[in-house]
This record gives sequence, structure tokens and C-alpha cells, in this order.
Amino acid sequence: MGDFLNISEQQIVFLVLATILAPLAAFVFSFSFRKIAILSSVIGISISLIASLILFLGVWNTGITHHFTQQWINFSGFRIDAGLLVNKLTVIMLLLVSFIALLVNIYSVEYMRYDKDKPKYFAYLSLFCFAMLALVSADNLFLIYAFWELVGFASYLLIGFWFTRETAAQANKKAFIMNRIGDVGFLVGILIVYSQFRTLDINTLFGEGNLIASSFIHQSSWVTPFASMPDYWSTIAGLCFFAGAIAKSAQFPLHTWLPDAMEGPTAVSSLIHAATMVAAGVFLLIRIEPLFNQTVLVTIAAIGLFTAFMAATIALTQNDIKRVLAFSTISQLGFMMLGIGVGDSAAALFHLVTHAFFKCLLFLSAGIVIHEMQHIKEKLTLDFDAQDMNNMGGLRKKMPLTFIVFLLAALALAGLPLTSGYLSKDTILLSVFDWGNAKGGIYWIFPLFISITSWLTSFYIFRVIFKVFYGEFRLPKLLNTAIQVPIHDPSNWMKIPVTILAVFSLSFFFAINPLNPEEAWIYKAFANHHGQESIFHVLVPVYINILSIILIYLAYRAYAQGKLKIGMEGTWLYRFSYNQWYFNQFYQVTFVELTMMKARFWYWFDKTLVDGFVNQLGRLTLTLSLIADWVDRNIVDGLVNFSALIVERLGIWFRAVHNGKIQHYVVWMLLVFITFFIFQMIF
Repeated sequence: MGDFLNISEQQIVFLVLATILAPLAAFVFSFSFRKIAILSSVIGISISLIASLILFLGVWNTGITHHFTQQWINFSGFRIDAGLLVNKLTVIMLLLVSFIALLVNIYSVEYMRYDKDKPKYFAYLSLFCFAMLALVSADNLFLIYAFWELVGFASYLLIGFWFTRETAAQANKKAFIMNRIGDVGFLVGILIVYSQFRTLDINTLFGEGNLIASSFIHQSSWVTPFASMPDYWSTIAGLCFFAGAIAKSAQFPLHTWLPDAMEGPTAVSSLIHAATMVAAGVFLLIRIEPLFNQTVLVTIAAIGLFTAFMAATIALTQNDIKRVLAFSTISQLGFMMLGIGVGDSAAALFHLVTHAFFKCLLFLSAGIVIHEMQHIKEKLTLDFDAQDMNNMGGLRKKMPLTFIVFLLAALALAGLPLTSGYLSKDTILLSVFDWGNAKGGIYWIFPLFISITSWLTSFYIFRVIFKVFYGEFRLPKLLNTAIQVPIHDPSNWMKIPVTILAVFSLSFFFAINPLNPEEAWIYKAFANHHGQESIFHVLVPVYINILSIILIYLAYRAYAQGKLKIGMEGTWLYRFSYNQWYFNQFYQVTFVELTMMKARFWYWFDKTLVDGFVNQLGRLTLTLSLIADWVDRNIVDGLVNFSALIVERLGIWFRAVHNGKIQHYVVWMLLVFITFFIFQMIF
């Protein structure tokens, strides 16, 4: 791809700001003028797309990193600048996010047509897009962290959009809390880097171009700022940043929030799973990849491999169509993490881009099916799960367009030839095989299990295809009723986005040669190492795809024709998969219930011991005050009053003595004389 535009640095700044701020303005307008909320949201993200496209055409092939910054915080030696970092990685992410978001906005016009809170929905959608676009443009780790948190907050609002549902309210809280756990690690990583280098500027820390520099750094003698960093600090900082990515990109062990996030509108699910929130973790690791030493990279690869395999095994048995796609996302993100871990960030980024298209298409197509099933449920006031694939079947003839686009997306997810997924997934597979072969020994477990995961992906996604679109429509038989409500393809508001996404799920858009993954223009733009092709580059695509096709045929026999019984239902393996490896139950027991138990204990301790001691002390104080009151009134006041009474009586008595009568004086003198005489006789 050649250079199409020659734009100045001032124009670059303007275009980036327009891309970022247009959704923010749409967010403000959507809340201020509810009647034009939909129009504001669509126009805002359209401006972002146009600006990001111009930016892409002007920056993509220049090989130049544009860094615009100015002082923001500066006191007592603590300084943080705020600015924009524009390079290949930035522009591809801006274009991807704005393009996918525009299609989701258009789709949402029909999907949310009858929702009374749709102005709020489009406002939240605009806020979400603003946060993600700002995140990928930020030039320092502090700004990335700020917008990282805003992305999390916006996702909290969208996942819990239907907050009157208990499941939605629980899901958004779960997502928010689990992401905060990872964000603590992200924050600690930022503090470590700042303490070592006194800067958070990405350009200063990681060099020009970031992703390009990272490959150069790992293969040359170019000295990075991290050369002076103690290895143990580098390991700790790398693992801390990875912890943030684990939560945001739903990797083991913080992955359980993503399937529950399906409680939000399906259009939201498509945006979160495609190019925004969950992609942020992968983007962060690619952005700061030079920081990672071999210990961290192997850890990333191991977590990615385990997550990819684990999520794929869970997707095999789920009956909720959105949950299958959710675990598929977790698994594909594991592929991307594995690509980063084996040192091929270009492959991870390439898969991130292609995955955004076909995963968004899968969710939007599933949303069409759910939309029609929900229509039946509301029209006939029936009680059934509109997302359960057991209630579907035979929709291929009733919804031909939806079937075709879903099939194309499924082929891409399975990584079959002539699809974009084939190109991007194979780049990761080839890198893993080369890496495992170079390291040898136990590291061969990585190629082995990622191959198994790839085969499982083909099986579970075509299980969805055959259960939803083949056979007979099972709902009437299950409910013992005759359903006359027609099921059909959606309006153009939904047709246009899924058709566009279907086109971008094909390989010709990414490579002239659809069978050579390493010739794809996105991969070539970021991959800086082109070693000699090994035998794996010929054998891996062949044996992966042959077995995938065999598994697809077995799924067809089992779920479309019903002529093959898998025979796993009722076994412990089936229950293990269906219950999602019991992670939710484990977390419920070890964290939720343990926390509740501790809370109940401390409540009892507070009520019984602390409040009991305080209450007893209060009663003792009250008793002592009553005693003091009695002593004061009866003893102290009594003594004072008695003394006053004596003085009063003596005064009255002495006043009576001085009456001027001589005979009284004689009597008193006689009494005094007799008294003294008696005392003298006694003593």
C-alpha cells in the first residue's frame, strides 16, 4: 500500500483530536438533547472514522512516529506530560475501533428501536468509543491508565444497561470488580517504571515506533532504557502490566466476567468483544513489549495457551449462543497473548484486526437470531430462553442472509482458507511451531495444545451453525404449540453492517495471495524478522485444516443430521466443560462465600463484642451516674442543707437569747456555769 496523502503535523494533531473528541461531543449531545441522541452518536463516530481514515492514509507508510506533547503536571520534581503518539500502531487501532463502532451504531438503530432508554444507550456507546480512541492515542502510561479506567467504567454502564434485570446488575459489578483487581497490577507496574526512570513517556521508554522498535530491540544490540533496570524489577513490572491485560482481555484466572457480560445488549457485546475493551489488554502489551524479559514472555505465552485451550473446551458444551461466542473470544485472545509471548507481536496484532471483523459479525448475526426469537416470545407470550440453541434450528431457509454471513464468520473463526482468520491465525501457529522447535523439550507442549485448540474451535463454532441453522425449527415441538409468527432476515439497518463485516472476513482484503499468511499487508508492516521458512510453514496449514474439516463433518453428522451420537452428555468431562471448569463455583466458595463468612463474623464481632462492650460500658456509666446523682442529692446536698438548717436554728436560738430581758440573761449565765462545772468534774 503506497502513500496516498501528504499531511502536516498540525493536520495530524487536528485529525487525531477530531477522531477522539467527536464521540465525546456526541456523548454530551446525547444526554443534553435526547431526541437527537441516535443522530448525534452516528454522526460523532462517522467523523471519527473519516478523520482516522485520512490519518491512516497519511501516516501508514511513512515509517515516522509523530509525538506531540506538552507539560501537564509538574511539582516537586514530579512531572507528567500529556500528548499524542501517532504511529502505525495508533492509526490502525483508530481506524479499526471507529469503523467497527460505526457499524455497531448503525446496527443498534434497529436493535434498540423499541427500547425506551435508547438515548442513554447511544450516549454510553459514544463515551465508550471516546475512551478507547483516547487510550490508543495516549503518549504516556499515566494517560493510558486514565482512559483504561474510563473504558472499564463505560463497559460497566453498557453491560448493566438493563439494570432492572438482576443478572445484568450482577454481571456489570462482576466485570467492574475483576477488572479493578488487574488494574491494581497495572498501577503498580506504572509506579515501578516511574521510580526507575522518572518518566512515563512511551516514546522515551520504548523508542520510535514502539512495535517496530520492539522487534529491533530484541534482535539487535541497541541499548534500551531497560538495560539499566535490575532484572527482578523488570520481571515484576512486566508481570504487573500483564496482570492489567489479563483482567481487561479476560485471560485466566480473571476471565469469568466476560461470559456474564453477555447480559448487556448484543450490540454492546459485539463492540466489547471485537475491537474495544478486550482488545485493550493486547494493545497495551504490544505497546510496551520491549519491557518484557524472557521470564515475562514465557509467562504470557503459558497463560495465553492455557486460556485458549480452556475456553475452547468450555465452548464445546454451552447452549447459550452468546456464551459460546464469549468463550470463543476468550480463546482467541489467548491466541493473541500466545503470539506476543513467543515474540511475534505482529501476528498478535494481525489477529486482533481480523478477529475484530469476524467476531463482531458473529455477535451481530447472533443478535439478529435472538432478536427474532425474542419477537416470537413477546408476540405469543411464551416462556422460553431466546438465546438457547436447543430452541432454534432450521433457520437457514427462513433467514438466508443471516445464515450466509454467520457461516462466513464461522469459517474465519475456524481459520479455513480464503478467510481472514486463516491468514492471521496461521501466522500465530507458525510462530508458535518455530518457537517451540527452537526451544525444544517441554516447549513442544505449546504447538501441540494450540493445534488442539484450533481444532476445537472449528468443531464448536460449526456446532453452533448446525444447531441454529440446520434441521427443523425445534421450538414448536418443545413447547407443544404451533407457531405461526414468521421468522425472517432483518431490516437494512442490520443487513448493511453484517454484509460489510462479511466482506472484511474474507482474505482478499488483507493479502493478494490468500494462502500465504506472511504476505498480508498488516503483518508485513509490523513484522521485522523474516527468517528462513521451515518445514512447518508447509505442513502446519495442511494438517491443521485437514483435521478441522474432518471435525466439521463430524459436527454436521451429529448436529445437522443427527446420525452421529457424541455420547459425552452425562459424563464428568461434559459436566466439567458445561460448568466452565467450575471456576465460578471455586471463586464463589473461596472468595465470595469466604468474604461473606468473614463479613458475617465481623458483623457478629461488632454487634456482640464491640457493641456489647460499648453497651455494657454505657449501662455501667448510666448506673454510676444514677449513684452519683443519689449521693449528690442525698449526701452532698443533704449535708449542705443540714448544715444550713443548724446554722439557721442556731441563729434563731441566739436571736432569741438577745431579747433584753435581765432574767433570761441570769438563767443563761446559770446554765453556762453549771455546764462548765459538770465538764470540770468529768474531765
